[in-house]
Amino acid sequence: MAFGIKRDELYRWKDAVSRGEIAFLTHYWLDDRFAGVTTVTKVGCSNLERLTNWCVSHGLDPTYIHHSPSYPHYDLFGSIQKKILVLEQQWEQIERFHL
Repeated sequence: MAFGIKRDELYRWKDAVSRGEIAFLTHYWLDDRFAGVTTVTKVGCSNLERLTNWCVSHGLDPTYIHHSPSYPHYDLFGSIQKKILVLEQQWEQIERFHL
């Protein structure tokens, strides 16, 4: 279950993804499969080649890309989430979600 984001944030992320940009969206998240994990960051890009290259450049396996027809994305959570957000200088998301 996702929560903690505003509608305009989601729309901005979707617009950026649709334009082929690498876009980040962090929100609170609860899933019984991942005990102790309370946030997820969706790294989206409609240009699958660009998203795949982004994954590889960060040491992530692109086979885990969610191939959503409109909004392909890679989910980051746990320790790798903060590491990538720091590398990408996503300070607002790090501070807002206390990562």
